[in-house]
Amino acid sequence: MLKRLIDNHFKFAEHGTDVKTEVIAGITTFLTMAYIIFVNPSILSESGMDYGAVFVATCVASAIGCLIMGLWANYPIALAPGMGLNAFFTYGVVMGMGYSWEAALGAVFLSGFTFFLLSVFRIREWIINSIPMSLRLGIAAGIGLFLAMIALQNAGIVVANDATYVALGDLTEPSALYALLGFFVITALAHLRVTGAVMIGILGVTILAILLGHNEFGGVMSMPPSIAPTLMQMDIAGALDVAMLSVVFAFLFVDLFDTSGTLVGVAHRGGLLDENGKLPRIGRAMMADSGASMAGAALGTSTTTSYIESTAGIASGGRTGLTAVVVGALFLISLFFSPLAGSIPAYATAGALLYVAVLMAGSLAHADWEDATEAAPVLIAALAMPLTFSIAEGIALGFISYAAIKALSGRFRDLNPAVVVLALIFAAKFLFLD
Repeated sequence: MLKRLIDNHFKFAEHGTDVKTEVIAGITTFLTMAYIIFVNPSILSESGMDYGAVFVATCVASAIGCLIMGLWANYPIALAPGMGLNAFFTYGVVMGMGYSWEAALGAVFLSGFTFFLLSVFRIREWIINSIPMSLRLGIAAGIGLFLAMIALQNAGIVVANDATYVALGDLTEPSALYALLGFFVITALAHLRVTGAVMIGILGVTILAILLGHNEFGGVMSMPPSIAPTLMQMDIAGALDVAMLSVVFAFLFVDLFDTSGTLVGVAHRGGLLDENGKLPRIGRAMMADSGASMAGAALGTSTTTSYIESTAGIASGGRTGLTAVVVGALFLISLFFSPLAGSIPAYATAGALLYVAVLMAGSLAHADWEDATEAAPVLIAALAMPLTFSIAEGIALGFISYAAIKALSGRFRDLNPAVVVLALIFAAKFLFLD
């Protein structure tokens, strides 16, 4: 009876799969993205948040997102706090702009709620189609460069310099050596298509550092830490400050396009698109993503989003939501490995951040470098993020430069109302609110 109910719900026969295949696919996807369990608390704790509470929030928010996506939308797509957005949360909003982490959580919740409304009222397609591809490419690459800057700083490879602003650090320091070793290992394993390459690199560097006496071992398993320090601590009123508008927009914008791109990309890889090339039940998938973001903010973590690593499970045969359910269950099991997560040093995750940066910066290859009116905004958006240490500022400068260059070039046909309005709003913010 139970087996028939499961078969009917996930429609195994229709998708040409079975329980065993889906479970293996779920385990594969989890191994490729489990690094977030270590990386996310490491990044968010620098904003003043409790490490243990963020660890629990990361696991639970990921599980909630995966379960909603699997049980309701029936897609083999896993969710977890997004890379880049967690760094923007800590280094951009809290440390850079001076807001409290509670207000930053409020901004995450508001962006998730807005995303939910856009999905319910089906406005998302209009927004996605209104934003030029060049800006999407520049923003994706910029987030990658932003992550690279953070990784290099955390490892001590790039340091502050009064004369040149930045300079090369001491590469003989253990933190720099371990970070570079981790990056080299992860990149090589990924090229060799080794499942869980990122996690292997992080754990390998951590173990080596412990054996050589450069890191302390905190244990492997224990009962989960308390989530009380971050649970329902979001400050929505603080996030409603006018100056926070660009922050809410940045969280929303990146999540919207990241989710859209991931859903279509993963669905295409798995043959899940319909005869018209569209994704059935995309509304449910979008609402699963936005619902997970709101839940994550309430629990105490940055924006939760769909993971492109889900393609690993697709490649292993995953075709239904059971794959995502398995990933969610493994995130819940991970709650009991908090001592291991606490043993991961910053330089061990730096290599992983740098590798993710490489993947995201690859979007620059798709820009139209022959058309200066397209290429210039791409470069401005991409460079502005690491150099201003803010994803929000990079997005703003990208929109302003795109609208200004197109208008001055007489290319008014390339502009649409959404781009013009957003460019004017961002320009007004720089002129009157900064």
